[in-house]
Amino acid sequence: MTEGKLLILGGTALAGELAGAVGELGLPAVYSLAGRTATKTVPGAELRSGGFGGADALADYLKAEKIFAVIDATHAYAVQITLNAQTACEAAQLPLLRLENSPWREVAGDRWLRVPDFGAAKDAAAGIAKRVFVSTGRQAMAEFADDERCWWLARVIAPGDDLPPLANGRYLFARGPFVVRDELHLLSIHEICAVITKNAGGDASQAKITAARELRLPVIMIDRPEGGVAPQVDSVDAAMAWLRICLI
Repeated sequence: MTEGKLLILGGTALAGELAGAVGELGLPAVYSLAGRTATKTVPGAELRSGGFGGADALADYLKAEKIFAVIDATHAYAVQITLNAQTACEAAQLPLLRLENSPWREVAGDRWLRVPDFGAAKDAAAGIAKRVFVSTGRQAMAEFADDERCWWLARVIAPGDDLPPLANGRYLFARGPFVVRDELHLLSIHEICAVITKNAGGDASQAKITAARELRLPVIMIDRPEGGVAPQVDSVDAAMAWLRICLI
């Protein structure tokens, strides 16, 4: 068996599932989080929190920690860490796999408006709605902080000093997975007229998409950025199959 440790770049539900599967295999692994939210225990893996300091520093870490392979299971919109992982693995000559959920697809009854970025999402919302549910992650909150064209209900996992006050709106702190019944209630009691979200894919946060469909609300969908060049899979089973090949 290959010596060394596996590095999982995590922070998603898929990454957590992967860490559990790797732990069951008895393989030494490091689970790395960006550190923006409260750190949780990850069974079966050594937990690391905080950034690496760029691609060169990550390459140094890979060598120092005797990493034999990297699985990038970060969020589909975490572009910089994905690019850094690609550059670092090329420098260290290590195999790299990208694990991410397949994007959601528009179905009958959906009212999607696809936009390329947060600025376009705000402008689109201001043109069609007064009260907007924002589910884009905490990194985007600065985009909405001073915009008073709509009342923003912004859901993030946890409070923190990095969250700017909203001039016209409020925060809601909650961690998924969410269910359709609760999302319907949330959108209704706050009289939400539109939803802004990123196309994260997966089941953990899809309930808001279903709820918006049932309420006939428009969903302003921020398209995914272009990915890297590493091979990509969308399931833990496929990632484990790739990993077993690396262990040969």
